[in-house]
Order: sequence, then C-alpha cells, then structure tokens
Amino acid sequence: MRAWPAADSRRRTAAKERADLATLQLGVRYRRVFVLLLGVIISVSAVVVLMGTIGLFAETRSRPLTPSEQNQYKQEEIARRWQAWPATGVFPDEVKYLGLDRAQQYAKRVGIAPETECAKGVDASVAGVLQNHGCVTMLRATYMDQTASFVITVGVAVLKDEEARVSAGEELTQDDRVGVLPVAFPGTVSERFGPDQRQRTSWVGAGPYLVFSTAGYTDGRTRAAIPPEEILHSELWPAAKSVGNQIAYFLADPPKVPPCTQGNVC
Repeated sequence: MRAWPAADSRRRTAAKERADLATLQLGVRYRRVFVLLLGVIISVSAVVVLMGTIGLFAETRSRPLTPSEQNQYKQEEIARRWQAWPATGVFPDEVKYLGLDRAQQYAKRVGIAPETECAKGVDASVAGVLQNHGCVTMLRATYMDQTASFVITVGVAVLKDEEARVSAGEELTQDDRVGVLPVAFPGTVSERFGPDQRQRTSWVGAGPYLVFSTAGYTDGRTRAAIPPEEILHSELWPAAKSVGNQIAYFLADPPKVPPCTQGNVC
C-alpha cells in the first residue's frame, strides 16, 4: 500500500527528534564528565598549592636553631672576620700582654702590611705546608712593646676552613727559627727588624686561622748575637707570644648566636 505523504513526514520528524534527543543526552553526559574531571583537577591543584604553602611557611617561619645550626653559624661568622672586619679590627692599635712579674702592659701597633700571598709572608718550609692545605692569604702587622725595646710581627694565615688549618698545623715544623717573615716600617723602631733579627717564632691555631708571631730587638741585634741564656730568660718572647695569642683570641672569639632562624623571636 502506498504511504500517504503526511504520515511519512511525521515518521521522519519523529525519527529526527529521537536522534536529536539522543545527541542531546550524549552531550549532557559528556558535559557532566568534563565538569567532574575539571572539578577533580581544580581540587587536586588546590590541595597541592595548599600543601606547598604550608611547607613554605614551615620552612620560612622563625624557629629555634638546632645545635648543628648554631655551630655552623659560629664557624661561618669566625671564618669571614678577616674580610668583614677592617684591618684595624684584626690588628688593634693596642694589645694587652703580660710583662715581668705578670704586670699588664700594652704593645703598640707600628704598622699594618698590605695583604700578601701566603708563600710570600713566611719562610719557604712553612710556605709549602700552607700552600698544600689551601691557604687563602696572609695578613701581617708589627707591634712594639711598651718599652720600645722589642718589635713583634704577627702574621695571620687564612686557611679555607678549620679542618684545613688543623691539618696544616700537624705538618708545621717545630723549628723556632722559621715562621712568619718580619715586616719593617721605615722611620719607626721596626726599621731594622729583618729575618736575621728574629729571635724566635711560633704559631697558634684559631678557627680557620694560623696566627704566627716572631720578635726581635729594636736595636737590630741578630739571633746569633744573643747568648742562649738571654734568649731563654728574656722578657721578649713571653711578650711576643702573648700578643700573638691575643690576636688569635680576637679572631676566634665565639660570636653571640641568635636563638632563632629569624633573629631573637621564634
């Protein structure tokens, strides 16, 4: 039987409506999946950001320093003093020392030498040890005792760290004829102070520093010209060691450590 045109048109319309409805329902399902996926992504991102913010806050907020951090602070502060301090901070204008009968006296600074390479500020046998252990630089200054009878050169060898200083110290010779080279300043009581005028030398360790000291007479007498008994009983050497030890103490004096990572308030 031949279908009427109107009936056929209604069937095509109904089929199209069913197809449109199916497409719409599929689109709704896709949209729901997309919205759900987007919500998950946003939620995860928010959690990550929140955790990162909490972690950053925990890392940056002020808190008490651990014993390890306190020790590191001290080491770093001491190690940078040779650069952070002015030359007159490393070598004060006056340094206390003990004279005869343990009387307190003051050595007066004569002058400060320009910074130099480690090998150029000490004897060759000492230079090799310092270079092998990464000596950074050499600082030197000359003092005279309170009576202007003695001159004392103090040399500060800056090592890369305290461990290197300890290793270098273990290899240094105990020969008291070698050590830091004297620094003479023309027109002063130290002008005749040279290597031959050194009576004795020594050194002491302090932080990453090896602090050398050597002393002689302002009248230019050589070591060979001094009787051994006078060298042993002279006031010269105790004064020289005391001045060197004082400067070593200044350099390695433990700094005050802040209790917290951001100052005094945790």
